[in-house]
Amino acid sequence: MTDATTRSAVTSSSQGSLRALLPYWQVTFASFLGWFLDAFDQTTLMFTLPDIAHDLGCTIADLGAVLMGQSIGRALGNTGWGWLADRYGRKPAFMLGVVWFAVFSAMTGLTHHFYVLMAIQFMFGIGFGGEWTASAALLMESVPAWTRPMASSLMMSGYEVGYFAAAGVQALVLPHYGWRVLFFIGLAPTLLALFIRIGVPESPVWLRNREARLAQRHEPRAPAKLRPRFKLTGAAFQAIAFMGFLEFQKAAIYTYYPTILRGSHHLSQQAVFWPVTLYCAGSFGGKVLCGWLAERFGEVRVMLSALIVVMLTIWPFLSAPGWNTLLIAAFVMGGAASGIFALVPHYLAQRFPSDTRSFGMGLGYALGSIGQGMAQKFVPMFGPTALTLPLSAEIFVLTTSVVTGAIALIRPKELPGEHMEGDETAS
Repeated sequence: MTDATTRSAVTSSSQGSLRALLPYWQVTFASFLGWFLDAFDQTTLMFTLPDIAHDLGCTIADLGAVLMGQSIGRALGNTGWGWLADRYGRKPAFMLGVVWFAVFSAMTGLTHHFYVLMAIQFMFGIGFGGEWTASAALLMESVPAWTRPMASSLMMSGYEVGYFAAAGVQALVLPHYGWRVLFFIGLAPTLLALFIRIGVPESPVWLRNREARLAQRHEPRAPAKLRPRFKLTGAAFQAIAFMGFLEFQKAAIYTYYPTILRGSHHLSQQAVFWPVTLYCAGSFGGKVLCGWLAERFGEVRVMLSALIVVMLTIWPFLSAPGWNTLLIAAFVMGGAASGIFALVPHYLAQRFPSDTRSFGMGLGYALGSIGQGMAQKFVPMFGPTALTLPLSAEIFVLTTSVVTGAIALIRPKELPGEHMEGDETAS
């Protein structure tokens, strides 16, 4: 499909891409729900950091090491699951990731020792990262080419819905039943594995590549290009660098947001629900809006615009003295910071060929996970008190936003997945 044809198809109707995704609702919904459940389990930890620190006798900065361990686990899950998804299929890797992170989320509620918590969250991170890698590749290879930005935004909006659900549940459960019960709820995602098994088809691109590999076994002189081999091209390196700085920026924005609201602004657990809710509402709308805008104006323009909004909003988001300003900033920040992530699956998928796409996307997200873990460790390290924690986060957000924007401006000579294999059949 040419660019001209794509633009014509996109502008024909403001809801065209959403209608075109209806025949693929199972894979779109499963990918959305997987990210929703991922977010619920991960952000539950963010909401309960002060309570866990109190019960385990440690500091918020100490728990930054736990979050760093989770991020290292995510990095291993991203790459390991990427290899699994390329070799054995996107669908089974997706199911395994869901069950994995659900089990270790529930085990977090049984923890009574700091180092045990670190080990369990490391294992949780492996499944967390693996689920995303497999589901993102599955979705991008299953839907029509010109709908991928919108499909990407719908999938990634699941994180904000999960964040919102965690905010609501913690407001109801945490004051009465404690933080451990919140993690026991994390077993619920295992039900998603059944839906994936029954209702979601395997990636047609992966199936075709598998047939090619099987044919190669019976043809010793088959072209070498049929043998998958990952290459660190300029486009791949850009994807990795982009994700590293973008994940660092996003972690600096929201990881300690509930802690800042409770510590610096002295909000109760119930009051924290409202700015977090507006953040999630803005995030959901921002992801859908950015997906829509990217179809019309291109990913890079949308990303750069969102980064500028993030830089202008970070101070009122974390430090505004007035309640109304804090709420407005939460909504705007959610739309801008999360809107960028709506485009990440499509952005990464373009930078890797189909036979190593899942591994490449997983590697990009793996290095991003390390960036996230560094932010989760450095922000409280340089801002150890309730007064300095917001300032530390603001400085890191501003600097990494500039670097992320500079990386996004680079145009690689070649984008291996710009016209993905199978586009002609998916369109």
